[in-house]
Formats: sequence, C-alpha cells, structure tokens
Amino acid sequence: MHNAGDTYLVLDGPSTASIKIKGSRFIAEALPVSDVSEAEQALASIRKRDYDATHHCSAWRIGKQGETFRYSDDGEPSSSAGLPIFRQIEGKELTNTMVVVIRYYGGTKLGTGGLVRAYGDAAKEALDAAPILEVIPRTRMHFQFGYEDTSPAMHVISQFDAKRVDTKYGDDTVIILDVRSIEADAFADAIRESLSGRGTVRTE
Repeated sequence: MHNAGDTYLVLDGPSTASIKIKGSRFIAEALPVSDVSEAEQALASIRKRDYDATHHCSAWRIGKQGETFRYSDDGEPSSSAGLPIFRQIEGKELTNTMVVVIRYYGGTKLGTGGLVRAYGDAAKEALDAAPILEVIPRTRMHFQFGYEDTSPAMHVISQFDAKRVDTKYGDDTVIILDVRSIEADAFADAIRESLSGRGTVRTE
C-alpha cells in the first residue's frame, strides 16, 4: 500500500492488454494524462482510431490526490464498465491516469456481472503491465550566501532531500535547489538559523 505522504503514483508510460470472453474482445489501454483536457483528447483519438468498436468505456483519475475523476459506461448497463475500470485505477492508488477499454461484441451477452468482471480484468491487466513512477513534489529554491558561510550552508543542504540544479560562484555563492515541497519551509528556517540570518533563501 502506498503511504508516502506527499508523494503520488503515476504511469511512466502507456500499456495495453487484451482479453477475450465468449467471443467478445476487450482491449484495454492505460495512459498517463496530466489534465482533463488531455484525457478527453486521448479518448476522442481512441474513438476515432477504433471507430468500429461496439463500446469505448473509460475512466480517469487526475490530481495529486486523485481529486478529479470520471468514468463512463458508453452505452453498457449502468456501472458495469466505467466504475470497475475506475476501481482498478483507484485500487493501485494511481493518479494522472486514464484507462480506456474498447469492446468488440462477440454475439453473446455477458450480463451485468460478467461485464463488471470483464472490464475490470482488462483494466487490471493493462495497469499491471504499466510502468509506475513515484512522483515527489519539489519546490525550486534560490539560496545565496557568502564564502564564509559555505560550510554551514553545505551542512544544512545535506540534511534535506534537495537536488542541486545550478551553482554560481562570485562575490557570493548562489545555489539553485529543488527541495522536496513538504520540506521547503523547514529548509528555509534551517538556513536562517544556521547562518544567523545571513544570506537569502527564497522560492523561485
């Protein structure tokens, strides 16, 4: 279970899976999406590409907390397609993720329970095959200090999850850092305390 606090999980690339049940083919496509507009465009593109499919059922979950979501049965019985797809995304604690499952009808009705399993299983297989990335939100910070404060400055930086982006040397040293967002305020406070108010630290 993912419990890393400020981090969140996303797809690091697309994946597909296909299952066949009683003659019907269910083809699932899992995609990373950054916002609702991108998700809608991706769905429209898949509909156009696979225009001859019987249904294009979908679900997406977007935002750092997965606060924006939608699912669609696209003509299948209510809650038999979009919701089970969404539950697979939610169950893996993924966000900025979309899954579209297209169905080519094979002539045999599956019933609501059969559809729930089919759409859920197809979505699960696509997500199981997808590369997953843990995202750590970061805040870019501009840190400037005098040469005499190099040692305490470096010591503070080493205590935090901070990635150095750039360093400029002159009368003062300027370091650009990507600090874990949840630690940004504490980092700034530690700098001010360690340098006794000398130097400057600010977000970019």
